[in-house]
Amino acid sequence: MNAASAHPPLDRLDGPDWWRGAVGYEIYVRSFLDSNGDGMGDLPGIASKLDNLADLGVDVVWITPFYPSPGKDHGYDVADYTDIDPQFGTLADLDALVTTAHEHGLRVFADIVPNHSSDQHPWFQAAIADVDSPYRDYYLFRPAAADGGPPNNWVSHFGGPAWTLDPAGTGEYYCHLFLPEQPDLNWANPAVMDEFLAILRFWVDRGIDGFRIDVAHGLTKDPEFRDNPQIREITPGMHPTEIFESFDHVHDLHRLGTTLIYQRWHEEVAPFGTILLGEMDSSNIDRFREYVGRGAGLDGGFVLTVSSMIWHPESIISDLLTFDHAANGGAAWALSNHDQPRVVSRFGGGEVGVHRALAVMTIMVALDGITFLYQAEELGLPNAVIVGANEDPITTRNDGAAGRDVARGPVPWTNGPNNGFTTAGRAWLQIEPLPADMTVDAQVADPHSNRHRYQQLIGLRKRSPQLWQTPMELSRRTEAELIIRRGDLTVVANLGTEPYDYVADARFVIEFESRAGGATVDVNRLRVHPESTVVIRHDDHLEPEAQA
Repeated sequence: MNAASAHPPLDRLDGPDWWRGAVGYEIYVRSFLDSNGDGMGDLPGIASKLDNLADLGVDVVWITPFYPSPGKDHGYDVADYTDIDPQFGTLADLDALVTTAHEHGLRVFADIVPNHSSDQHPWFQAAIADVDSPYRDYYLFRPAAADGGPPNNWVSHFGGPAWTLDPAGTGEYYCHLFLPEQPDLNWANPAVMDEFLAILRFWVDRGIDGFRIDVAHGLTKDPEFRDNPQIREITPGMHPTEIFESFDHVHDLHRLGTTLIYQRWHEEVAPFGTILLGEMDSSNIDRFREYVGRGAGLDGGFVLTVSSMIWHPESIISDLLTFDHAANGGAAWALSNHDQPRVVSRFGGGEVGVHRALAVMTIMVALDGITFLYQAEELGLPNAVIVGANEDPITTRNDGAAGRDVARGPVPWTNGPNNGFTTAGRAWLQIEPLPADMTVDAQVADPHSNRHRYQQLIGLRKRSPQLWQTPMELSRRTEAELIIRRGDLTVVANLGTEPYDYVADARFVIEFESRAGGATVDVNRLRVHPESTVVIRHDDHLEPEAQA
């Protein structure tokens, strides 16, 4: 049976909530697979491996920005929202990818970047060429402060002020919450909304099934451009992220009007079954709740606290339960993404990190919403070891500050040169080669590999809709243990350092163990290995010997 026929057809995912219970897969386009030998991943490379992803069992592929871009922030500085960057392919390549994905039963999500454009976008070029141009009001230009400096104390995520002098010499500043080459758009201007509605329709008409919205909590700004309250002292040597977190971003982020934007977007794309998932700061649960769910505009939002957490069982359990309850089915779960160190490294590294990551992922597949893997997460990859030049602007523009390149290393496909990612002499981001047992080829061939464990876990979620449809019963919660029941399935998580004995009220069979062979059964008693999670299925009709 080939991968396409083994995967459920797309009609399994029909209906307005088709994405709930689905499993997604994030593809960082420049690091997935290079098809033409230029050292850069591309759309044909993705298309050639869709059978691999269908075989893994995922339902959705989310592709990071593929639009024309100067690449100052690796595609998140968009110069044209309705075309393909030549280094990634053509519109015809994108059309072929979408067609192939649908043939394999896979939906395709695109990354949309509405908070800012590139400074090379024709809109911004027109804005600085003529102060009377209508495009001037597409961006946030403000007079200098009385001392000639920036209009307020807003800071950039990437270091320095969030304001840069107008290159046209007007004496005004323009706002950018990221790089100076990423000017923020003015969402108070209705013309910007009209532009983006047309952009969304352009991609929906080409078969895109959903959008991951970059910086979804940004967009609208305080009309008076007031200073943000400073909540701690800024000291020398602080990382740009620490400096950014030294302010309460009440005036440049999380403005209430932002949800109105997504309500209008939803009206535009919902008739086509298109899904909107926001990338949002989820440190404030009340703010997160404003964005997601029926009537809020966004179908779901990424729980970013989960994507950045370190190994601390009590916090992990608390975050998962808190956001599962608050999101009411609108959570997009992911343990890793292209902006954070890989979960295996955050959770301790080596086999310890691998076991811990799968233990938490096993809990996550029993939560409502959509669950994402980040490319090659199923292989158990740690952070990449960079042996060439760093590429992330956080690092290159801030005296070597820790950046995101460790999460962006090319996927290891084979044990050949450059791990089979490219036939070029060097990849766009050169990393230390990975051993054979951490490549896709080796793990596909090994029935005991980490990839096969993820394949089995995804299969369990797909054949057991009660894991996200049946109301959750919370049976036990401690600092390191969590037991939840959904229908005839019970998830027993032991994130502690000692074995845990669970006594069931009925006979059961083990459906999945995050650590293979780590659990033992004695009639209706289950012993769960430390730092592992077991899923059992209850059945009163089972005979005792079925437990062996």
